[in-house]
Amino acid sequence: MTAPTHRFLSLGAGVQSSTLLLLAAQGEISSFDAAIFAGTSWEPAAVYRHLDRLTGIAERAGIEVARVSAGDIRADALDPAHRFASMPLFTLGLNGERGMARRQCTSEYKIKPIKAEVRRRLGYPHPRRVPAGVRAGMAIGISVDEVSRARNSDVGYMRNVFPLLELGWRRDDCLRYLHQRGLGDTPKSSCVGCPFHDDRFWVDLKANSPAEWAEAVAFDHAIRNGSARANAEGHPLRGRFFLHRQRVPLNEVVLRPRPQPGDTLGCGPWTCPHEAPVAVDAEHKEVA
Repeated sequence: MTAPTHRFLSLGAGVQSSTLLLLAAQGEISSFDAAIFAGTSWEPAAVYRHLDRLTGIAERAGIEVARVSAGDIRADALDPAHRFASMPLFTLGLNGERGMARRQCTSEYKIKPIKAEVRRRLGYPHPRRVPAGVRAGMAIGISVDEVSRARNSDVGYMRNVFPLLELGWRRDDCLRYLHQRGLGDTPKSSCVGCPFHDDRFWVDLKANSPAEWAEAVAFDHAIRNGSARANAEGHPLRGRFFLHRQRVPLNEVVLRPRPQPGDTLGCGPWTCPHEAPVAVDAEHKEVA
């Protein structure tokens, strides 16, 4: 197999990918041609502050941090003219059936823009065909305790590699490494309005980021009847949609944060740890 001609990092700006960027900047693993961050335009402010900090560290080490985007996930979801890439919203059917919408947001807002950027940097932007043998190595921050999430790439021009697995590092090793280098406050990578947040996140957001809490409450209200586009097109309602698993308005949820050992996992382009069951989608269509 031809060796990759480029080496990139999938940078979600969470614990593991931040560790990989810092390891490369310190010369402890092979460097990257670029670290690619795909933003949804609705990550918490803490994530963007951390990304700015990482960018400075990377630039001093000669590593470019490229920020790419497929749009604003919150604005797109509320735009009647825009196709809605379904979020894993909690659903409540007309007869009380409880389910979840399918998850397309990671693919649409994370994976696709990263692939487009890799193709561009290889010199073969879509729709040009990438010749056989032209490929990039894509480093992904999966640690030993999450090895089951490691996957081969689904495209020939990209080969996924997992430096943390090669090092034998667990998430706790990453946290320790970041703490030792002054980055112990690395935030969880996620969207503000991700339905997979636990009550600890919501309590912290409400107490410490009231503007973002208000955004989440407003979004939760706005998506109650599914996607704006489906409603505008007159599709019949087949359920209601919620950000919280209690399936009541977010500002009415009785938040019960449970103490947990360690921190909670974030969601990176290829590393969202949650498996969402399929029931209906936010376009009001049943999903087999």
